[in-house]
Amino acid sequence: MDEELISKKDLLSSTGISYGQLYRWKRKKLIPEEWFIKKSSFTGQETFFPKADILNRISKIKDFKEDSTLEELAGIFSPQVSQISLSKEEIINKNIVSQITLDIYIEMHKLEKSFTFEKMLNLLILEKFLKSGQAGIEEGKVILKTLEENYKNYEGKQCDVVVLRKFGVAVCLLLRVPNEMYLEDGAKLLQRVNTASCIEELKVMLFN
Repeated sequence: MDEELISKKDLLSSTGISYGQLYRWKRKKLIPEEWFIKKSSFTGQETFFPKADILNRISKIKDFKEDSTLEELAGIFSPQVSQISLSKEEIINKNIVSQITLDIYIEMHKLEKSFTFEKMLNLLILEKFLKSGQAGIEEGKVILKTLEENYKNYEGKQCDVVVLRKFGVAVCLLLRVPNEMYLEDGAKLLQRVNTASCIEELKVMLFN
């Protein structure tokens, strides 16, 4: 199912913030660049946002900004993830993913002892598919391989990980957002997972 979006006009109206505040928070990196999604409309081009993520973020900014500067908030919302590395035990203890998901990764990378943010993100995305019941172990390996080979293509961007099945064979795709997808006869969409939402979820797990 596609992620629900909210237009900039509706966002400003529902949250009571101004256009200037929104773009100031963007400049200060309180709101990720990839959340500003341009889509064509009958008036030309309009900006949309992932609804649940942006409303949650603005609520947190309002809660924190009385006691913190914008620079401090930027540190909270955009931690230096490049330096993060966890062991297998720490990943399980923090409930980032289940043992089943971790076992699939270990089977493919037997000598892996530590996990960077990138690797943990791939694991979290894989976990979403496994928990939904729409992907099994072999399909999970296909998903993980696709993520690992294409991380540079979706890093910092709005992207959906899409898994299709046709004639019993699973195919994993990366689809830039916004975009429409049309399936040929016989192909079934199993699930879509948004990478930006997973990035934010992982940051919360690691830094809260």
